[in-house]
Amino acid sequence: MRVLIVDDEHLARALLREYLAGHPDIEVVGECANGFEAVKAIGELDPELVFLDIQMPKLDGFEVVELAGSKPYYIFATAYDQYALKAFEVRAIDYLLKPFSRERLAQALAHARSRQPQPEQAAQLQAVVADAAQRRGYLERVLIKDGARVHVVPSSTIDYIEAQDDYVQVTASGKAWLKNQRMSELEAQLDPQVFLRIHRSYIANVGSIARIEPASKDNYCAVLKDGTRLPISRSGYQKLREMMR
Repeated sequence: MRVLIVDDEHLARALLREYLAGHPDIEVVGECANGFEAVKAIGELDPELVFLDIQMPKLDGFEVVELAGSKPYYIFATAYDQYALKAFEVRAIDYLLKPFSRERLAQALAHARSRQPQPEQAAQLQAVVADAAQRRGYLERVLIKDGARVHVVPSSTIDYIEAQDDYVQVTASGKAWLKNQRMSELEAQLDPQVFLRIHRSYIANVGSIARIEPASKDNYCAVLKDGTRLPISRSGYQKLREMMR
C-alpha cells in the first residue's frame, strides 16, 4: 500500500515512519510538512493512503482534502479536537489521537486494508469536511486548485462570483479563477452581510457595487467599481435595496 505522511512536526513524521516500518506491505512514497506540499504530492504520487495531520499552518487537514479530493483513503491525526473527533465517529472516518501507540496504528491500518467501498467513504469524508467548514464560520479566504498550484483568495478581495455549470468563477482584483464547487454551497459559506446573491448566476460583494442602473423595463444591473455590469433578478433587487438602505 502506497502511503503519504503529512504533518508539520518533523518528530511526528519520523515516529510514524518508524511505526510503519514494521508493516512490510506499506511503502512510504513521501512526506510533507505543510498542506500546500500535500495537495501537490497527492496529485503527483497518487498514494492509496494518506496520514494527515489536522492542525497545520497555511492549510489544515480538512482544506487539504477539499483541494486534493477523496480518491486516497485518509487517516487523520490530531492532538485533540473534540468537534472533529465526534464528526469522525459519526461518519466512521479513521483518526489517530496523538500520541498514539503502535497497536492503535496497526488497528487503523487493518481498517484501511479492508476499507469501505470508495463512493461511500468519499461521501462520508466530504460530509466531515463540510462540517469543519461550517465550524470555522464564514470564509475568510477561498481556496482554488489550479493544476498543481493552490490559490488563496482573501474573501474581502472578491468582487463577484459567477455560476458556470458545476463550477464557480471567482473574480477578485481583476483576476478570475474557476473553482469546482456548487454556487449554493459557496454562498452558504460566505458572510451574508458582505455577499449577496443578486441573480441565480451571480453573487456580488456589496462593497464592490458602485451603483444600480436600469437595464430595461423592470430590469436592473449592478455596476461594479471597475465598470463590470452584472444582471440583477427581481428578488435580488429587493434584497439589494434593503441591504443598501
